[in-house]
Amino acid sequence: MTAQPTNLAGIDLRAEIDRLRKEKNAVILAHYYQKPEIQDLADYIGDSLELSRKAAASEADVIAFCGVKFMAETAKILAPEKIVILPELDAGCSLEDACPPDKFRAFREAHPDHIALTYINCSTEVKALSDVIVTSSSAETILAQIPREQKIIFGPDRHLGGYLNRKFDRDMLLWPGVCIVHEAFSETELIKLKAQHPGAPVAAHPECPPHIVDHADYVGSTSGILNYAKTMTGDTLIVATEPHIIHQMELALPAKTFIGAPGADGNCNCNICPYMALNTLEKLYVALRDLSPQIRIEEGLRLQAKKSLDKMMEMASGTVGKGDLGGRG
Repeated sequence: MTAQPTNLAGIDLRAEIDRLRKEKNAVILAHYYQKPEIQDLADYIGDSLELSRKAAASEADVIAFCGVKFMAETAKILAPEKIVILPELDAGCSLEDACPPDKFRAFREAHPDHIALTYINCSTEVKALSDVIVTSSSAETILAQIPREQKIIFGPDRHLGGYLNRKFDRDMLLWPGVCIVHEAFSETELIKLKAQHPGAPVAAHPECPPHIVDHADYVGSTSGILNYAKTMTGDTLIVATEPHIIHQMELALPAKTFIGAPGADGNCNCNICPYMALNTLEKLYVALRDLSPQIRIEEGLRLQAKKSLDKMMEMASGTVGKGDLGGRG
C-alpha cells in the first residue's frame, strides 16, 4: 500500500495540486466513481473508454490517474512515453482479482477456436492474452461486429457477458468473475424503493446481476447512465451503480433527484467501491509532488496488451471489418 501522507497540516491541498499540475505539465484523469472532491479538481472525468481515449491523446508529460490500477496501466499501455502515477497502488479491482493470468491462459488454451473478448477490468497480462478489449460503453458496438459463427470467450465479468448474451442472443463462454460493488445491490430493497417512488425509472450498470438489470428502464455504462439522466422526462432517477456518479448528475441536473439503489441493509454504503475510495486528495498531492508511485510495464508485455486495446479503439469507432477477427487456433 502507498504510504499514508504525513506532515501535510496547513497545506492548501487544492492550491498545491493546481500548482504541481502546472509545474509538472500533468493532467488529472478521474473516474466517475472517485470521491466528489477528486472529481471536482480533475481535468477530465469519464468512464473507462473515455479516459482511455484521453490518455492516448493527452499532450501532458504526466498522467495522474485517479481510478484503479488497471485503468492507470491502460493509460501507460497507450501512452508509454508519459509518466503515469496512481495515488494509491493498492487501488485494485475485484474483477481483475477474479481472473489470474495463468488460469486465463489455460482457459484460452482449452478453447483454441474461441477469440477472447475481454472486459477492460483486468490486468495487463490478461489484456495481452486477449484479442479485443471492451468497456461497458463499447461492448455492444464491438460485439455487433463479430460474426455470429465466431466462438467467443468473455471475461472476467459474467454479469456483463450474460447481459450481452441475452441482448444479442449470443452464446459466449463466460468467465465467472463479478464486481463486488454491483453484486451488493438487493432486489428486495430495490422493489421497496420503487414502491416509494412510483414512476421513477431505474438506470443500471450491466455489471449488475440479472435480478437487478431486469428492473431497469435503462442499462448502460456510467457515461450512458449520466446521459440517460440528462434526457429522461421525469424528475427522479434510481441509480444502480457506484453512487459517486450521482455527484456529476447533481452538478449537471440540480433540479432532479437521484437516489442510489440500496444494498442488502437498505442503504448505499456497501455499494461504495472500496478500491476507488483508497485515492485521496492527500495521496494525489504526494503523488504529483514525488511523481510516485509510477506505473511501469515491461515493453514486450505492453506491446502485446496494446494490440487488444488498439482493436478496441478501432472497433468502438466501427472501423474494423468482420473478417479481421478469428480464433487463435
